[in-house]
Amino acid sequence: MKNLLIKNAVIVNRDGRQTGDLLVRDGLIEAIGEGLPAEGCEVIDARGAYLLPGLVDLHCHLRDPGYEYKEDIFSGTRAAAAGGFTSVLCMANTKPVNDCAAITRYIVEKAQAAGYCKVYPYGAVTKGLEGKELAEMGDMREAGAVAFSDDGAPVDNTRLMEAALLYAGRFDGYIAVHPEDRSLTADGVMNRGVTATVLGLPGISRAAEEGPIARDLILAEENRARVHICHISTAGCVDLIRSAKARGVRVTCETTPHYLTLDDTACEGYDVNAKVAPPLRTPADQEALIQGLLDGTIDAIATDHAPHHIDDKVGEFLTAAKGISGFETAFASCYTRLVKGGFLTLEQLVEKMCWNPARIANIPGGELKAGAIADMFLADGEDWTVDAQRFYSKGRNTPLDGKTLSGRVLMTFQDGRIVHQREEF
Repeated sequence: MKNLLIKNAVIVNRDGRQTGDLLVRDGLIEAIGEGLPAEGCEVIDARGAYLLPGLVDLHCHLRDPGYEYKEDIFSGTRAAAAGGFTSVLCMANTKPVNDCAAITRYIVEKAQAAGYCKVYPYGAVTKGLEGKELAEMGDMREAGAVAFSDDGAPVDNTRLMEAALLYAGRFDGYIAVHPEDRSLTADGVMNRGVTATVLGLPGISRAAEEGPIARDLILAEENRARVHICHISTAGCVDLIRSAKARGVRVTCETTPHYLTLDDTACEGYDVNAKVAPPLRTPADQEALIQGLLDGTIDAIATDHAPHHIDDKVGEFLTAAKGISGFETAFASCYTRLVKGGFLTLEQLVEKMCWNPARIANIPGGELKAGAIADMFLADGEDWTVDAQRFYSKGRNTPLDGKTLSGRVLMTFQDGRIVHQREEF
């Protein structure tokens, strides 16, 4: 493994920034300072670019095994690295479902062979995601699962959810909840509101998301269990979680770049690439989500990277698959909307996309300091145009295609090794 010296960088952590050099030896950060010796090192002149901890994604779909025509671990982790991610947590809704140790090991070993970023699987809560019987969480934990989720299919049975929360707590795990009342979502395809009415499309109410969150917060509170709420999209979700945290409930939560940067008007023109679950909401919901980030109610920003083959997205809005391919636009979307928009500092964005996710998942990463793993990326604040056809991901399904964003990922490093480099850098 080569030693590495990155010079003239603006080194950003959640608690501040400094301009200087960063020295990597044997995959670990050895020193941060000015005028560090370059002898025996590969030297990279950062030219004043930001050097940030590698992004940690609490929620993505790599589709492998079983749906490799949508994405596979190689293409997915390469796309993640291109987006500045060095660690990702992938959901269990594969085929077969990741509900046993053998599938968990397959995912871990294939990701290690790919080598683009670290992959930490979610094990399924229930066998086959059917919501009828708990999966073998202990076996999956030993095989490499860091937490458990039936994301894509909610655990409707309240008694079974309570049992899952208690069981996961035995080995300090947690349940990541997909909040959805399927009796309320029914045939809905977008947010219930003015835009849905104008488009003549069936809507999905906020209650379909907020009701299940209320249930799971009550269960977590009563059983003193850890629960993580996935991809929240409404002001009501923020209020529920804020209140629960004030009562001492052991809850964390995430939102995504698309809920922070897009609203339901993105569906105008019947743009199937804006169809996602939960649906894009309203500007008022966006404002509440941003306030939740600022006051600590929302702990993390995750991608919910959900790549689809073009055949799954073409055709009518009613039948198109739900999901957005998000790895390669996540940092730039958040930098453009939140940092350049004046809502968050870059340090606060590092907290939400690096430090907090690593702490929630109890995995290494999230900071740049002596002795830490050299998982990091270089970025600048320059404008660039999204071209979905150049994505490393197989999923080109993004409503941002052709849009101009700020914040380019220039290079990504895993354990001090270059795993992605922008062509012109």
